[in-house]
Amino acid sequence: MVTVILVDCFFSQDLMTHYRLLSLSVSPGDITQKGYEKKRAKLLAPYIPQIQGKMPHLVERQAAGLLHPSDQINFYLSRAAPPGSKHNKSRATNTRDERFRSDLHTEAVHAALAKYKERKMPMPSKRRSVLVQSSVEACTPPDTSSPSEDEGSLRRAGRMVSSTPYQNHPAPNVEHWFNRVIQGSSTSSSASSTSSHPGGSVHAQPLTSDLHTDNHSAPPDVTGLLEHSLHADRDRPPVASVKVVPRGYNHSSVMETADGVPVNSRVSSKIQQLLNTLKRPKRPSLREFFIDDFEELVDVQQPDPNQPKAEGNQMSPLAGEPLGVVTNWPPSLLASLQRWGITQPRSPCLTALDNAGKPVYTLTYGKLWTRSQKLAFTLLNKLSTRNEPLLLPGDRVALVFPNSDPVMFMVAFYGCLLAELIPVPIEVPLTRKDAGSQQIGFLLGSCGVTLALTTDACQKGLPKAQTGEVVTFKGWPRLLWFVTDGKHVVKPPKDWHPTIREANNEIAYIEYKTSKEGSTMGITVSHPAMLAHCHALTQACGYTEAETICNVLDFKRDAGLWHGVLTSVMTRMHVISIPYSLMKVNPLSWIQKVHTYKARVAVVKSRDMHWSLLAQRDQRDISLSSLRMLIVTDGANPWSISSCDAFLNVFQARGLRPEVICPCASSAEGMTVAIRRPPESGVPPPGKAVLSMSGLSHSVIRVDTEEKLSVLTVQDVGQVMPGALVCVVRVEGTPYLCQTDEVGEICVSSGSTGVAYYGLPGMTKNTFQTIPVRASGGPISGRPFTRTSLLGFVGPDNLVFIVGRMDGLMTVCGRRHNADDVVATALAVEPMKFVYRGRIAVFSVSVLHDERIVVVAEQRPDASEEGSFQWMSRVLQAIDSIHQVGVYCLALVPANTMPKAPLGGIHIAETKQRFLEGALHPCNVLMCPHSCVTNLPKPRQKQPEVGPASMIVGNLVAGKRIAQACGRDVAQLEDNDQARKFLYMQDVLQWRAQATPDHPLFLVLNAKGTVSSTASCLQLQKRAERVAMALIEKGRLNPGDHVALVYPPGIDLIATFYGCLYAGCVPVTVRPPHPQNLATTLPTVKMIVEVSKSVCILTTQAIMKLLKSKEAVAAVDVKSWPMVLDTDDLPRTKRLQIYKPPTPEMLAYLDFSVSTMGILAGVKMSHAATSALCRSIKLQCELYPSRQIAICLDPYCGLGFALWCLSSVYSGHQSILVPPLELDSNVSLWLSAVSQYKVRITFCSYSVMEMCTKGLGTQTETLRLRNINLSCVRTCMVVAEERPRITLTQSFSKIFKDLGLSPRAVSTTFGCRVNMAVCLQGTSGPDPTTVYLDMRALRHERVTVVTMCSVTNQILPGVKVVIANTETKGPLGDSHLGEVWVSSPHNATGYYTVYGEDALHADHFNTKLSFGDTQTVWARTGYLGFLRRTELTDASGERHDALYVVGSLDETLELRGMRYHPIDIETSVIRSHKSIAECAVFTWTNLLVVVVELSGSEQEALDLVPLVTNVVLEDHYLIVGVVVVVDPGVIPINSRGEKQRMHLRDGFLADQLDPIYVAYNM
Repeated sequence: MVTVILVDCFFSQDLMTHYRLLSLSVSPGDITQKGYEKKRAKLLAPYIPQIQGKMPHLVERQAAGLLHPSDQINFYLSRAAPPGSKHNKSRATNTRDERFRSDLHTEAVHAALAKYKERKMPMPSKRRSVLVQSSVEACTPPDTSSPSEDEGSLRRAGRMVSSTPYQNHPAPNVEHWFNRVIQGSSTSSSASSTSSHPGGSVHAQPLTSDLHTDNHSAPPDVTGLLEHSLHADRDRPPVASVKVVPRGYNHSSVMETADGVPVNSRVSSKIQQLLNTLKRPKRPSLREFFIDDFEELVDVQQPDPNQPKAEGNQMSPLAGEPLGVVTNWPPSLLASLQRWGITQPRSPCLTALDNAGKPVYTLTYGKLWTRSQKLAFTLLNKLSTRNEPLLLPGDRVALVFPNSDPVMFMVAFYGCLLAELIPVPIEVPLTRKDAGSQQIGFLLGSCGVTLALTTDACQKGLPKAQTGEVVTFKGWPRLLWFVTDGKHVVKPPKDWHPTIREANNEIAYIEYKTSKEGSTMGITVSHPAMLAHCHALTQACGYTEAETICNVLDFKRDAGLWHGVLTSVMTRMHVISIPYSLMKVNPLSWIQKVHTYKARVAVVKSRDMHWSLLAQRDQRDISLSSLRMLIVTDGANPWSISSCDAFLNVFQARGLRPEVICPCASSAEGMTVAIRRPPESGVPPPGKAVLSMSGLSHSVIRVDTEEKLSVLTVQDVGQVMPGALVCVVRVEGTPYLCQTDEVGEICVSSGSTGVAYYGLPGMTKNTFQTIPVRASGGPISGRPFTRTSLLGFVGPDNLVFIVGRMDGLMTVCGRRHNADDVVATALAVEPMKFVYRGRIAVFSVSVLHDERIVVVAEQRPDASEEGSFQWMSRVLQAIDSIHQVGVYCLALVPANTMPKAPLGGIHIAETKQRFLEGALHPCNVLMCPHSCVTNLPKPRQKQPEVGPASMIVGNLVAGKRIAQACGRDVAQLEDNDQARKFLYMQDVLQWRAQATPDHPLFLVLNAKGTVSSTASCLQLQKRAERVAMALIEKGRLNPGDHVALVYPPGIDLIATFYGCLYAGCVPVTVRPPHPQNLATTLPTVKMIVEVSKSVCILTTQAIMKLLKSKEAVAAVDVKSWPMVLDTDDLPRTKRLQIYKPPTPEMLAYLDFSVSTMGILAGVKMSHAATSALCRSIKLQCELYPSRQIAICLDPYCGLGFALWCLSSVYSGHQSILVPPLELDSNVSLWLSAVSQYKVRITFCSYSVMEMCTKGLGTQTETLRLRNINLSCVRTCMVVAEERPRITLTQSFSKIFKDLGLSPRAVSTTFGCRVNMAVCLQGTSGPDPTTVYLDMRALRHERVTVVTMCSVTNQILPGVKVVIANTETKGPLGDSHLGEVWVSSPHNATGYYTVYGEDALHADHFNTKLSFGDTQTVWARTGYLGFLRRTELTDASGERHDALYVVGSLDETLELRGMRYHPIDIETSVIRSHKSIAECAVFTWTNLLVVVVELSGSEQEALDLVPLVTNVVLEDHYLIVGVVVVVDPGVIPINSRGEKQRMHLRDGFLADQLDPIYVAYNM
C-alpha cells in the first residue's frame, strides 16, 4: 500500500486519467504499440526528473544496469495503472485470457530476471524442414477452439530417403564394415575411453603434434564425479587406428586434435555452451533421496530443518448460518416447476440468444411445463424394443445439446426428471478424436446409458457412418439417438400426469467431472441435495421471484446449471443465457444484456470480465447500476483478483458498485462451498491477503516475506454456505484438522453436496465420506464430510480464502506448487511475441520417484526460433526465481494443436496424455533435467581394490569355485579325422583332391535361389594352382609376401586364398569397393592394402577396371596401387610344387576387421592356429563329408571367413553359400535354401536375422504355402562379437515356429579379435541357457540373476576360459563379473602392425594371471562376462559350465562411478516410442549423448526428446545431455550387425549427421 501512496504523490489525478485512457487504447483498429510508446513517453517526460529526485533507488538500479531509463515509469506505473490495463501489450487481441494477469507479479518476475546475467545457452539444432509452419496456422485467430486441419505440415517435402551416408546412391546392401559402416575412428575420449585392441599404428594422414594444441586439454567435468578412463589401469596401450573417412562426410570440414577430437564444429561449440551453463551453481540436491544399491532402493529423504512450519492453534469447524425455514417452500424442484407452470404460465423462464446477440426464443414457465410433460410421456411410452419399453424409471439418459441451445436442454432435463429418468449432460462430440471424448464414453458405458437426447440440428451435425447413422465414437457404448424437437414428441392424453413426489434419496442427475489424470467420473446428485442446494443459493444470494439473471456459463454443469437451470426455476427467475459462440464474436454481449434487461444478477467467469475490457470503449451508454450481484464463479482461482480489480476500475464509472463483485468457491463434489454475500446482507467487508509463495509451497500461511518478489495476492470468497459445516484438513494421509496458519483441503458437510462417484464405491468412500479428526485422533463430528478438492484456509472474520485446487497441485521435492501460479509466472515474461497467452498448460509427470513440472504453450506462427528459445530460457529463470523449483520440460507446439476443452481453454489431462505418449508434436523443446532432478542416487565410490590372493581366499571361504572352464580335450577325443595328420590347410586340400576329387565342397546361390557356381575338391585345387602359378610367374612374388584378395563373395575368393597358400604368400581378404559409392569405399580398400603391406592385389577384371577408373582417380591416388592381377582367365598350368612352410607357427593369413569401437585391427593367424580352429569347429559341430551346412555370412573376417573358406576344406562337408548381399533382392533366400537342402546346421549374422524378422514376419503363411519347412534345422547359430541379442533371437524363433523351427535351435556364438571362436553350440551338448540379470547390479559390476529359464553356449574343444579382474589380473569366482581370458591352440598370435611393435601388444595375446595358475598363457578378449555352473550336464556327464558374455569392455561407459553397457541404455530408449527404429549412445565430455533414428514423420522428432530423457532417468538413473534425432540408416552398423558407436560420435562432433533435431538438455 505504501507504493500506491507514493505513486499518487508523484502523479496528478489528471495525468492518471490520461494514462489510463492511453493504456486502454492498444486494441484492434486503434494505435499501434509503437504509437503508444511515443504518446506515453511524451505524456510522462515532465515527470522523469521528479522521479529521479524522489526515488533515488531507481537511479541506483539504473546505474547498475538493472533498470533501463525507459522502464522507470513502468517500475511503478504498473502499480498505478489499472491491473487489467494493457499498456505493456503489443495487441489486445493477443491477450484473450488474462485470468493470470497481475502487475505486481509481473514486476516481481522482471525484477527476478534482472538478477540473472545474460547467459548464452545452446539453442537446439533443427533441420529446416522441421521449421515449416502451415499457412493455415499462420492466419488463425488467437483463440479459436478448432484444431488446425493441417496435420502434416512438418513432414519433409520431397525427401523420401534421409540424408544418410548413402544419400544420392542406391540403397546399401548388407556388407562389411566399409560399405555399410561409417568408417573412421577416434582413438580416445575422456568420457568413454575408446582404447581397444591395436591394429596398425599408422594414420592415413599423420596428424602433426602441434595441431590445435589449445583444444587438447581435458574437457571439464560436469557430473560432480571425476570420470577416469576405464582402461587406464589395464596396461593396454592405446590403439593405433587407421582413420577412414566416413561415407557421405565432407573432408574439408573435419579438423581434429591429435587425439581425434573435432574442434571447429558447430556441435562442439554448442556442447561447450551447455557445459558452461551446467557449471553454474545448481539447487542443492536432497541429502540422499535414495541409495542406488543393487538389492533395493532406500528412501531416506530428509526434510529441510529450516522450512517454515505451522505455528497456530488447531482450527475449529466453521458453520454457515442456519438454512432459513420458508413456509411455502416446495417439497421438490419438480413441484416448483409444476407450481409456476400452472400459476405463472406466461412468466418468462429463459431467453436464448443467437450469435448476433438477438433473442431468438423466450421459454415461459407454462411452455417449459407442457413441453417437459410431452417429452416425459414420449420417453416412457413411445420408445420400445420388441414390445418392451426402452426406458424404465431410474435409467440413465445422455443429454447431448450444444451450448447455443439452452431451451432444448432445459426441456430435456426437466422432461427426464418428470419421467423419473436420470439425465447425464455431456458435451457434443464434434469428431471421433475429441479431447477427452473416450473418457466420456467410458462414463456413459459405466452408467449403462443406451439413449442420447439431442436436437435435430445437432444430430445432423454429428459425424455419420456410411449407413447414415451417427458413428459410434471411440470408447462409447452403442447409443440410440432421439431428437427432442416438437414433431418427434407426443402430446400426452389428458388422464396422464407425471408423478410429482417429495424429494427422496433417489439420484436426480449425474454431472461429469474430469480428474487430474484425465479420467472422467460421474458425480451423482440426489433430489434432496439438489433441492437443498437451490435453497442455500437462494438464501445466500437473496434471490427473489421474477428477478432477471444473466448467465454466461455452460448451463450443463457447475454454476451455470445450478444458477441458470435449477435455482432459477425454484425461485421463478428469468435467465438470459449468453452462448459461448456469441462471447467469442462480441465479448461485451453479456454487459449489453445486463443493461438491456436491467439484470439484477450476472454469473460469469473472470475470463468473461477480462474479454469485456477489450471491447468496452465502443460502448458509451452502458450502465451496470442494475446489478446487485456479479457472481465470479472462478473466484477460487487466486489469479481472478486481477480481472476483478481491472473490471471494477473500468466499469465503476458505468454504475458498477465495488461491493457487487461476489467471488464464490465451488467444486463438482461439494457444489457451492462459499460465496461473498450481496451488500444488503450486512456481512463483513471483503478481504485480501498477500501470501508468501515460499510459505504456501510448505502449506504454511505467511503474510510477508523478506524479498517481496514471490507473493500471491488472494481475495476471499465470502462466507460458508447456509446450513454447511466447513473444515480444513491435511492434504495427504489421515484427514487431521489443519492449524489456523496452515493450508489444506476444504471439506464440507451439508445436505447440498454430491452423493457419490457413480459406480466407484472405493473412491466415493474416500471423497464423500471423510471423517476429519482432531490432533488427539477423535472425530470432529459424527457427520461425514465431502472433500471439495479446493485448497485454502479460513481467514479473519470467518472469510474463506482459496489458494488453489488439488487438480493443479504438483508436489516436487516435498514442496507443493500450484499449476495456476506457474502459469502466471510464465505469462509475466511478456510472451505476446512468441506464444498465445490463453494457451499454456502446466502439469506434472512422475519421473524417478518424484513429480516433474512440464510447461506446454502454443507458439505463434510468426515467432522466430531464436526469440522463442530466449523466451523459454527466461521462463525457466523466472519460475526458478519466483517458485524456487526447476521446470523439467518446456515445450512449444504449433498454433491450434493443443487439445481444447469444449468451451475454450486447454484440456490439461489430454495434453499431459499426449506428452507422455509422444503425440504432442512440439516445434520447440527445452529439457532441464540437470537443474531440476536433484534426487539421483549418490555416485558410486570406488573402493580400494582387494588383492588377487585375498580374492581367492574369500571365494574359498564363501564356498565358491574359481571361474575357470574348458571345452573337451582335443587330444582325448577319438575320431576318424584323417585331416588332422596334415599341419597345413593346403595339404588338406591336396589330399582331398586326390582322395575324393569329385566330392562337392561349395555351392553358391544367387538371388533367384539358383546355383550360380560350384566347386568340387579337384576343381578347387586346380583353380588354386592356376592362381599360385600366376603369383609366381606373372607377379614374381616371394614366399611371405602379402597379397590382398579383393573379390565379391564366391568361389573365386576361396580359390585365390588357397592359391596364395600354395605359393607361400600371405592372403588378406578385402571387401571390394561399391561401384556406386567409390568416393567413400575405395579409400578404405586402399588403406587396408597399405596397412597390410600387400605387394599385390588379386581381383576380377571388373573390379580391376574399377580400381583404375576415372571415378577412382578422384578418390585415391591410383598410381600408388601395388601390382594388380586379374584371375578371370588364368591359363591351365603344369603341375605345381606346393610351398611347404618350415614351421606351423609361420603366418598363414591376416584377418582385418573393424571392432565395435571402430578400430581397424589386423590379427595374425598361424598355420597351426588355422588348423586347430577348423578341428575345434569340426568336433563341436560334428561335421563330416556327408553333411551340408548353410552359411549366410560375409566372408571377409573372423568366424565368417573361417566357415566360408576353411571349414569345408578341412572337414569335407558341403557348404551352401548364401551371400548376404543377395537378401536385399530376395529376403527369403537363406531360409528357402535351408529348407530346400534340408540343412541341419546353419550360420547367419544378426543383420540377416533382423532382415528376415522384419521382412518375413507377416509372410509366414505365404512361405508355408511355398513348402518352406525349417523342422530340419537342429542348430541355427548367429555369429557376432557382442552380447547375445535375446529379444531378436526370441522374435525370430517365435515368428518361424510355424514353419517348424524348433525354439531350441537358435543360439549365438562368441568370438573376438584374439580368438575367432570361443563358444559354439554343439550338436551333442546341453541346450543354450539364458539368464536375466539385475541391471542395477550389473552397473555396480556385480552379477545378480533375477530369473533363469531353460532355452551360453558350449566352449569349443581345446579352449580354456578364465574370468579375471581387469585391474589386478587375479582370477575371480563363479558368477563374478570380469574380463574373459582365453587359452587355445587357435588363438591369434598377435596384431599385425606396420612397424612391428608387437612387444607393445603382447599383453593382449600373452598374459598370465597374477595369482593362482601363473603358468598358463592367456589372451585377453576385451569382453566382460562371467562363468556360471548350471544344472545341465555335458557329454562327459559333468555339470556344464556356461560362459555368459555381457559386453565389450572398451564400449562400457563409466558414469557416476558405475559401469554402463550401451546396449542396456539403447534397449530402454528403443521401447520408449514406436517411431524409434534404432538407437546408439556414447559419451562426450562426461555428457551422455543419445542418437535415435526416427522411422515416423519429422513431426514426431521433438516428441522423442522428453521420452528418451524420461526412460533413461527411470531405468538407469542417468541424465541425458544431448538427444540427437536422425533419419533411418544413419547409425553405422558393420557386417555382423554391430553398431559402430565411435564412428557415430565422430560424425556427430564433426557436424556431419544432418540431424533432424539436436536437443541440448540443460
